[in-house]
Parts: sequence; C-alpha cells; structure tokens
Amino acid sequence: MAHDDDPLEHERASWKPSPGLAVAVSDPVQLPVLPPHRERMTDKDPAASKRAVRTVYTLFYLSVAASIWAIAAYMLFPIESGRIVDIRNNNLFIGLGIGLALLALGLGAIHWSKAIMSDKEFIEPRHATRGRDTTRAAAVQAFADANEESGFGRRVMIRNSLIAAVVASVAPGIVLFRGLAPEGENPVALLEETMWTQGMRLAHDPEGTPIRAADVTLGSAVHVIPEALAALGHSEGYLEAKAKAIVLLMRLLPEDLVETPEKADWSYDGIVAYSKVCTHVGCPVALYEQQTHHLLCPCHQSQFDVANGAAVIFGPAARPLPQLPITIDDEGYLVARSDFTEPVGPSFWERH
Repeated sequence: MAHDDDPLEHERASWKPSPGLAVAVSDPVQLPVLPPHRERMTDKDPAASKRAVRTVYTLFYLSVAASIWAIAAYMLFPIESGRIVDIRNNNLFIGLGIGLALLALGLGAIHWSKAIMSDKEFIEPRHATRGRDTTRAAAVQAFADANEESGFGRRVMIRNSLIAAVVASVAPGIVLFRGLAPEGENPVALLEETMWTQGMRLAHDPEGTPIRAADVTLGSAVHVIPEALAALGHSEGYLEAKAKAIVLLMRLLPEDLVETPEKADWSYDGIVAYSKVCTHVGCPVALYEQQTHHLLCPCHQSQFDVANGAAVIFGPAARPLPQLPITIDDEGYLVARSDFTEPVGPSFWERH
C-alpha cells in the first residue's frame, strides 16, 4: 500500500547515492525557495475584484461587437466594382474589425488570468512516468481545482461572454467565404467559357504576336494567349481572361501522338495545345520534357502525358488538361477551332 500512496517511491530509491560514491561537500546546493507571496489589489479589495470582472466581460463583449462589425463591413464596402478605393476600404474595415475582435479577446483572457484567477505559488515535483489510479484521480482533481480557482463555473458573465467572443470571432472568416462565388454567377459557368472562339489566332505571351505553324519547332513549348487578349486593358479584365485562356503549345512527331477518333482533327501536323492551368489546384503547368513528352506542374508534381491527350500519369491531378482544338488559317497562322469543350482549372469546379 505504501507504494500506491507514494508514487515517487521507486524513483526516490534511485536518487540515493551509493555509499562507495558519496562525497561530502561543505557547501551543498540548497533547494530553491519561493519568494514571499504578494497579494494583488483584487485579492484585498472586493470592489477592485468586481471592477476587474466587469473589465473582462466588457472586453469579451467588445470582441463580439468587433466581429459583428467585420461582417457588416464586408456588406457595407463591397468590392464587386473592382475599384482600388473600394478594395482598400473593404480590406481596411474588415481587418480593423477582425483585429479588434482578436485583440479584445486576448486582452480579456490575460486580464482574467492576472487579476481574477487564483494567485498561488506552488512547487510541482517531478512525477513518475507511469500513471496509477491515484495519479489519474489527482488529474481529475486538478481540473476541478482549476475550475474552482479560475471561477469558470461560477462567474457566469465572464464564461458566457468568453464563449460568445470565441464563437463570434470565427463568424467573419465564414462570411468571407461568400466572396469565392461572385454575386449571381456560377463558378462552373465562368470557367466553361474563355476568350477562345472559332478563328481566334494563337499569339505569343505576352506580346500578342500571331504564331505561324511553320515557326513552331519540334520539341518546343510555346506560351500562348488569344490574340485579342493583348489589346485588353487591366481595368477591362485582362488578368481574369488570361488566367482562364492561357495555353501551352507543343510540337511532336505526328506519329507519336495517340489521338481518339473524336479528337483526331484537334491537332495540326503534330502541334497540340493544352490549357496551362493544372487540374489539381490551378497552378501553371509549364515544365516540358521533350524526350518523354511529359508536362510537370511545379506546385504538387502532377505529370501529364502530352502524347496521350495530356492524361495524368503521376500526382494529385484528377483529370487530363483540357485540349484546345486548333488548325491553321489561309495565311498559315495557328487558330482555334473553338473554345475548350470542358471547364479549365481545378477539377472541383465541375462538381455541381
């Protein structure tokens, strides 16, 4: 029973020095002692304690109000216009709300621990590594003591305001997810259509000069945009259009291409064009290995086989890169037969 009552008994035995190795010293190390306990003002003055309690739950409710303001700012300062001033105001006021909410929540928690919770010094001896029933019971008692000393179970205003502040602090982040889908627009539909149309010339990125089929050399990889994109201004949606329409153009030996019957006329003399946007999470696929005809996405190492319809041969991508049907016009320039026949970009956009 003595072993159960003293969980450190087996360790204390190991602390005793061997008689043959004991060394007597004139100035042995003294055990550290705790400094005299100093009572806080809230321990001595009930009025000060009440003021501290009011301060804590006021800070928590201020955090709630700031979280609500962040949500309101998201609605009061929309960014759909695309103007810099609107985007600046949106970021400023939402950021102020979220920042104040987290600051008030942190200050309230710190003030609670410093001014209201139990302020006692104690020494915690090193415990045995193997738990016993007495140890587990002591752990349960420690939680009960912590609840009693912190007042979490007794101080209803502090507890409820803390819970409200924590819950409210998450709300702005949830509301901001709404911005992932523009008002009244279907993200799937947005990615099903790009600037490519029948007869649109393929052009070099970024200068916008048309590309002749005869200039595309064997084994090359050319970064391509629609010819009309070069004339589009940034305020007119240049980046958005480019992000969807950008293409990588490669030339292989015609006999190396493995084409299905329905896509047999989508290439021209071994030249194929595929979306440059990875079907995993939308990174640019731009690393081409001409000997193996493999395309590599540098973000998460998805690999696509250009010779076989850009099929996925490695990595997390879920589907092949969309192919752009191409041909040539009367002047020998490469042109699109049509737009992509499937949405570009990450595969999750296709899930209706």
